[in-house]
Amino acid sequence: MSPLAGAGGAPAPGASAAVPGWRSPEELLVRVCIAIPTIALLLFFGLPLLTIFWQSLHQLDGSLGWGNYAAVPQTPGLLTATANSFVISLGTTAVCLLLGAPIAYALERSRVWFKPWVRLALLLPMLAPSLVQGLGILFLLGRNGLFVRWSGVEHNIYGYWGLLLSDVFYALPQAVMIIQAALRNADVRYYDAATVMGATPLQQLRHITLPNCRFGLLSAAFVVFTVTITDFGNAAVIAGDYKVLATEIFSQVSGQQDFGMGSVVGIILLLPALLSIYIERVASRKELGRGSEQRVPLVASRSVPRDLLLGALTHLTALAICAIVAVVVFASFVKLWPYDMSLTLVNFDVNIADGYKPIWTTLYVSVLCALLGVVLLFLLAYGVRERHGRAIKLVYFLAILPVGVPGLVMGLSYIFAFNNPAYHLTWLYGSAVLIALCNLYHYHTQGFLTMATGMRMVPRALEDAVASLGGRIRHVFGDAILPVIAPTVLSVFFFLFMRSMVTLSAVIFLVTPETSVASVSVMHLNEAGFVAQAAAFSTIIVVVVAAAMLLMRALVFYVRPNLGAAAL
Repeated sequence: MSPLAGAGGAPAPGASAAVPGWRSPEELLVRVCIAIPTIALLLFFGLPLLTIFWQSLHQLDGSLGWGNYAAVPQTPGLLTATANSFVISLGTTAVCLLLGAPIAYALERSRVWFKPWVRLALLLPMLAPSLVQGLGILFLLGRNGLFVRWSGVEHNIYGYWGLLLSDVFYALPQAVMIIQAALRNADVRYYDAATVMGATPLQQLRHITLPNCRFGLLSAAFVVFTVTITDFGNAAVIAGDYKVLATEIFSQVSGQQDFGMGSVVGIILLLPALLSIYIERVASRKELGRGSEQRVPLVASRSVPRDLLLGALTHLTALAICAIVAVVVFASFVKLWPYDMSLTLVNFDVNIADGYKPIWTTLYVSVLCALLGVVLLFLLAYGVRERHGRAIKLVYFLAILPVGVPGLVMGLSYIFAFNNPAYHLTWLYGSAVLIALCNLYHYHTQGFLTMATGMRMVPRALEDAVASLGGRIRHVFGDAILPVIAPTVLSVFFFLFMRSMVTLSAVIFLVTPETSVASVSVMHLNEAGFVAQAAAFSTIIVVVVAAAMLLMRALVFYVRPNLGAAAL
């Protein structure tokens, strides 16, 4: 039945009457809205994943079989990389929980001073490629870092401890935000009842706070684990001889040209990521179900000893995050790090062959990714909202599945799918369009869930009112749906733009000498020893993404007050 149909199946006033033997325009519109994004999902997500599995069966002698999988236990380097990946990911998860929970508690449940600056500091790691954390730690604690120059104490930051530090500072903001969301659902009545019964603040923490946010803690743990085990940027910069699965994939494909074994490593990396995402989703649904519309929000009380302790931990952590990003920005203005620390702009006069071309390419790719994403995600969210059934559930599952696929695996799968003449899509390979599509489907899940949530906020009564006044489909979209969902559309656009600006792992295999992006240029500049120019590129990326975030907030702030007038 059409969404504009009235009681008893009759068309609502203003709706197009169905022609016998033909589907109504509304029905055709919904089917098109579902079909186009679904076909794109199958072509640019489903097909590449199938090709990477097929490629894993190709052995070095050209035959097909399970030889690559059988060789895994006899490959010491691969076993070491797998063990190292789990060790570093579990260590990062433990540190992020032990550090993130008190910081989240300080932001939500205490009277710690200067909270806005802490929230701003927590945003910084999201404004730059992950390898910027590694660069910042090298500038601070490396052999030529500021700490060594000031203290005279030499040490080697490359390896496990350097990678752990960079991963912690990269993943910590995400853990804090998830735990904050769990703490925000508290009901003050439980605490009031506990106080009346004589429970101490410590007992309330143990018996009320921790049990109520346990699913938030579990979600944070699995998000951090997934982010860490799939990250390539930090490992490429600071891991040194400490091999992990992300760098092993790059070595197998780019170094040894063993695409079959590289595919096997990708599938190995895919399994824990999918498992952790599944468990995190289950935990999120359980946490969501615990909310209550009648809850009374908790207002933070003042406790000087608690606020001083939490404030010290929170501000020191925020200061460390700011120092890591700030030293990269500072290094971009240094003449010759660390020997000539005089300030200059010469590092921004990039003398590599392409100059600023990777920056402009990244901007083009990011805008294209955001535009394509907004259109496809809007159509899919609308179609899924209007229809139910098993087929729609399958489409929904396919739409959220990309979140469990690491960027390296996505990029590698695009090589096999779009650099193979058998699939007749080789004309896309090496183009900015393909990089934009890879970025889109790398972050498809987050964009789709955001758009679907915004679509559910559109009142059905408003659509019915427009239709009953004689409005056609275009009026329903223009006067009822778009005005309400405009802030969501803006948020999704800028989310895709910003993530596309900073991503590295998803595009590392897709760049060519003619088409490169800024994050890959940062990695190559650092590998070539041009650390100051790598810092300059990183600074440009941070400035662009920060400007995009400010613009997004300004536009959303402008759009929201005008929603009521636009709807009328």
